[in-house]
Amino acid sequence: MFSKEESRLLRQEFWTSFGKSFPRKWILYDTKLKGFSFKFHFDTKTALVALDLEDDLESRINYWEKLIALKSILINDFLPEAIFEEAYILENDKEISRIYVSLDKKVSIHNKNSWRDVMLFFNETMNLFEAFFEDYKDAIEN
Repeated sequence: MFSKEESRLLRQEFWTSFGKSFPRKWILYDTKLKGFSFKFHFDTKTALVALDLEDDLESRINYWEKLIALKSILINDFLPEAIFEEAYILENDKEISRIYVSLDKKVSIHNKNSWRDVMLFFNETMNLFEAFFEDYKDAIEN
């Protein structure tokens, strides 16, 4: 077990190391679409890359319908492992819509031996998510 402070320092070290290993500006929240963002998630059990829809319900439904129309393209041309969840509940009980790819091996942010695998997964998966977004942003936006 790690203290809260030890855990915080390990998390900080991971993200700093990831930024130094893959120094680039990710799109993340800068999609120019309200409530539409990309996220990295890494904790003591899982690592995933997600596209989250967090705006009001009407906006979420609008974006979700467009993403469902593009689902076969996303899966066939970019991310075959993508999981679509129209109603995804976050740890804080907030409901969002999420498309994500999870690393299918046991990893933990507390285990430095798993960091390299997670960093490579993050880099590759987010690059593909962003390529899809760049190619189809106009269709999603309009």
